[in-house]
Amino acid sequence: MRFEVVTLFPELFDGFLATSIVGRAVASKALHVRCKSPREFGIGRHRNVDDTPYGGGSGMVMRVDCIVACLEALDAEAASEGATDAAIVATEAPPRAHRILMTPQGAPLDQARVQEIAARPRVALICGRYEGFDERVRASVDEEVSLGDFVLTGGEIAAMAVIDACSRLLPGVLGNADSSVSESHSPAMDGLLEYPQYTRPAEYRGLRVPEVLQNGNHAAIAAYRRAEAERRTQERRPDLWARRTAARGQQK
Repeated sequence: MRFEVVTLFPELFDGFLATSIVGRAVASKALHVRCKSPREFGIGRHRNVDDTPYGGGSGMVMRVDCIVACLEALDAEAASEGATDAAIVATEAPPRAHRILMTPQGAPLDQARVQEIAARPRVALICGRYEGFDERVRASVDEEVSLGDFVLTGGEIAAMAVIDACSRLLPGVLGNADSSVSESHSPAMDGLLEYPQYTRPAEYRGLRVPEVLQNGNHAAIAAYRRAEAERRTQERRPDLWARRTAARGQQK
């Protein structure tokens, strides 16, 4: 899978792409990430990528021409690298990456959306700064994604979250493929949060590991985990529990 990140701060991704699971995915070539700055397409001697908003207002707005030029350059570079016939590159429009605008106005990122993104061969993530994007940028993207109802100083952290979440779904990246199956928000959990997990020591400061997890009875363990997942979901995420209950009611 290939991510292309439009960002004014490519250096923010250096450590992230070399560490932990994401670093493993990059090293194994399961994941390829390229960052490109729209400042390469900036205006004037100072390579400006922002300007004052029409109609007045505080802050600066990122220019549409600089953002779109950066996206098109990434598409052209990808086509050039993957083509076997130089004449094709010269005569045909380069294939477009699936373009995602990272914005607090976007649809909330959830596991289902992560799985859809991870299934795509090429994805471009567009990171904003300042007061946001010129509205016309939206005409050149395929979807908008948000981490939640809050505002960051830029889209880079949100882009890293997308890359991280997708990387662990790529074949061979996790040491144990089952690690991404029975976890919160995964299809296998049927809308439930993951059950509680324990490891040694069996007792710590008066808190004991439940006996059912120590007795080796797999049927009892499965029943316990299911009950705990339901209890935890009801208590911690009543919104998820209500959505699950409603969906199950419609299926009857």
